[in-house]
Amino acid sequence: MTAPITVVIAEDDPQNAEIQRRFVEKTPGFQVVGIAHGLDEARDLIDVFQPQLLLLDNQFPTGTGLELLRELRAESCHTDVILVTAATEVETLRTAMRSGIFDYILKPVVFERLQSALFNFSAHLDKLSDMQSLVQSDVDGLLQPISAADQPAPQTPQVTASRLPKGIDGLTLDKIRSVFTDPKVNLNAEQVGQEIGASRTTARRYLEYLVSTDELSAEVSYGSVGRPERKYRSQP
Repeated sequence: MTAPITVVIAEDDPQNAEIQRRFVEKTPGFQVVGIAHGLDEARDLIDVFQPQLLLLDNQFPTGTGLELLRELRAESCHTDVILVTAATEVETLRTAMRSGIFDYILKPVVFERLQSALFNFSAHLDKLSDMQSLVQSDVDGLLQPISAADQPAPQTPQVTASRLPKGIDGLTLDKIRSVFTDPKVNLNAEQVGQEIGASRTTARRYLEYLVSTDELSAEVSYGSVGRPERKYRSQP
């Protein structure tokens, strides 16, 4: 049996930290080994547990998560980092990317988005462990999702099949588009997945792509306590 991927959560708000813990524990193959509410505590937990992944907030009373991230990289720490933050400034994203984050998630944290990031991280580790030597296609498969995040979005929503990003199929994309022909339709990823006969994770990937091309818009909707979700609708 494969050992779970170990995770430390660094979040100064106890309620947000607990929500993240529950979300991680609901994701198969992951285990939270520690929760830190301050930067010093985060340093200690990383030193003791040497987790494979750190979910890192940015704003703390004594400093920022980006400062801790720079420290970890300067010390050649092997822990990968997903920044989980309310910071919407582009410069914060750029700084985080230069410091080698694996992903960047905006608050409030949506379960599907965090779970998608965790599955991507798990797949990333699997690819690395299976590699014996490198060919260019292997490198492109590992680095393309990160580098593509810093590229400008396509200017036109209709993208030819040859230009679609990796993981986006034209036929499935058209199925998603057909769900939103009525501007009154307002659905989450699970509902869209049921409409097209796909998983929630697959639907979520396509929906976020259509948001990036301005074909759809998304907003956070709060259902049961602690379970915000993104709902999608066609652009007016």
